[in-house]
Amino acid sequence: MNNIDQSRARRVFGWFDQRLPISSLWRTQLTEYPAPKNFNLWYFFGSLAMLVLVMQLATGLFLAIHYQPNPHLAFWSVARTIQRDSHWGWLIRDMHIVGASAFFVLVYLHMYRSIMYGSYKKPRELLWLIGIFIYLALAAEAFLGYLLPWGQMSYWGSAVVTNFVTAIPGIGKPIAQWLRGSFVIGLPTLNRFFVFHVFLMPVLLLALVLVHLIALHQVGSNNPDGVEIHDNTNESSWPRDGIPFHPYYTVKDLFGVSVFFVIFFWFVFYKPDGWGFLLDKLNYTPANILHTPSDIHPLWFFLPFYAMLRGVPDKLYGIMAFAGSFALLACLPLLDRNPIRSIRYRSVLYKLNILMMPASFLWLGYIAHGFATEHNMVFGLHVTEVFYATFLILPFFNKRRSLGASVAWLIVTEAIVLLIDVWMYSIHAHGWNLMLLTDWIPATYLLLLFGLAILFPALTQDTQHLPERLTAGGIFH
Repeated sequence: MNNIDQSRARRVFGWFDQRLPISSLWRTQLTEYPAPKNFNLWYFFGSLAMLVLVMQLATGLFLAIHYQPNPHLAFWSVARTIQRDSHWGWLIRDMHIVGASAFFVLVYLHMYRSIMYGSYKKPRELLWLIGIFIYLALAAEAFLGYLLPWGQMSYWGSAVVTNFVTAIPGIGKPIAQWLRGSFVIGLPTLNRFFVFHVFLMPVLLLALVLVHLIALHQVGSNNPDGVEIHDNTNESSWPRDGIPFHPYYTVKDLFGVSVFFVIFFWFVFYKPDGWGFLLDKLNYTPANILHTPSDIHPLWFFLPFYAMLRGVPDKLYGIMAFAGSFALLACLPLLDRNPIRSIRYRSVLYKLNILMMPASFLWLGYIAHGFATEHNMVFGLHVTEVFYATFLILPFFNKRRSLGASVAWLIVTEAIVLLIDVWMYSIHAHGWNLMLLTDWIPATYLLLLFGLAILFPALTQDTQHLPERLTAGGIFH
């Protein structure tokens, strides 16, 4: 390009830049945005989740063009028109299927990273709450889209979930009837879910993600050490522990994207159904409203919550247990008040408790994937108690506890578990023998945690001698 062309290009760009601040946005959000220099592998998942969101919107647009939201045409518009008659339709649909599961994997990892490094603490409480709303919107988007292929499991899974809404006192039945557009799932339901899935929820998701990014850039990114980099700056007001986001982390994220694409497209080309986990085998047959499957369960990313619903036979209490799990996530800033953010400098027993959070969550998913036997339902109830316990005992780690306080925590928590079992027996939810047979799950975990705290108090102590750069950087904000 000669000098004349370069001058003309600069004038054109200058004209746009005066009316749309492209260069200032580039500087403030990328080249001059300070990011902590110690980001690790866990920080890939946020940017990868945004990439998958864009992929889902793009592939979903193509699918919506060819989809027919009609019970008589929906299944065949997917299985034949998209999968066989449209050029590369099979690829785009498989990318959408695998992308849905990849989105949840990345979001779960992103949320767990936030829990490990205390990204929900001051000043990022609102950032954390917006992230919870993003997850709820994503869950609603996945549920609405699950019905659209009009397969056998899609139909009956949606029927079961919409029926759970009727347990809400007073307004449950009107809400369920409005969602279905009728007393049963049919054409009005399919039209509603299609509109919500394609138009309403994507707009809401994009808006929440934008607000999430604005809030992130307002308070700054957290890091594995949990130190506020803006509290330790040099003479030019640049954080000593910060580097420009671009080009350092854009290049690093590109490496993460390349690794992700290798895994992602392996599933797309070789296992788009994920051995029946990403797409249930019953969904390869059209919905039959006269034949109920022997076992109805949602997709894998909803299985832990389904175990919570099944664990309490009463629908209302089951919904309360399900909704309470999201309330626990939202209340994390209130439950964990310890000034140290990062798990690196927390006590051994706190680390054990944080490890038990995803372990109990995965255990619930494994239980829900089995048949709805009474044995599995009771197991689900007690593992749900463990999952709840990992959050509700967080205040125990807020400060050093005396021997008497540790004993009191053990007695109270074990008593609460026993009272729940007695209540379940009193309402004839489960037999007492089966309850006692599985009650060891929460009882053993609580006894192990608080027993170690009583016998070895040092295991409850956070790191006593923090590195000087952490205390200088304001870790105790």
